[in-house]
Amino acid sequence: MLLLLLLLQLHFHQLLLLLWLLLLLLLLLLVLLLVLLLLLVLLLILRQLLLLMLLLLLLLLLLMLILLLLLLLLLLLLLLLLLLLLLLLLLILLLILLLLLFLLLLLLLLVLMLLLLQLLLMLLLLQLLLLLLLLLLLLLLLLRLLLILLLLLLLLQQLLQLLLRLLLLLLLLLLLLLVLLLLLLLLLLLLLLLLLLDAAIFT
Repeated sequence: MLLLLLLLQLHFHQLLLLLWLLLLLLLLLLVLLLVLLLLLVLLLILRQLLLLMLLLLLLLLLLMLILLLLLLLLLLLLLLLLLLLLLLLLLILLLILLLLLFLLLLLLLLVLMLLLLQLLLMLLLLQLLLLLLLLLLLLLLLLRLLLILLLLLLLLQQLLQLLLRLLLLLLLLLLLLLVLLLLLLLLLLLLLLLLLLDAAIFT
């Protein structure tokens, strides 16, 4: 189970790296889109109709690519959420198993304590010493299990905080990119309207 947790953590880091790379690519495409829009305005001023048509086709292709990247980013976010849920389920399962082991050892401890009481009544010193040693070992084992449980809970809390912060940051970046894309689309529509008005006046 620990090996499975490590594998999930590795895949999670790889997905985060891929997500950041896609965000960088999306930012580069948005910068390219802004440059093309500036060229479109320049060609509109210079009345180069053929170059305007070619530039508009290039802008449409670039917008389609940006939309595909946004869709891929959303799918990666969903996959990260699924991995997070799977990781949480595995940690919960591990905690349940440790609790069951703790209860089993506690039951064994109670049985041994009952035997110890019987041996005290029978005044068997040797068996009493052996049982005392066994009880001490069991107590040490229980303490170790409790420490493991506490460490797992702390690890789970830190992991949840980190993952929630990362997901919130990614969602904010996606919202910002969507707003920028909508603004660019509105600017493109305004430029197309200006081009149509200019063509109508020219004809």
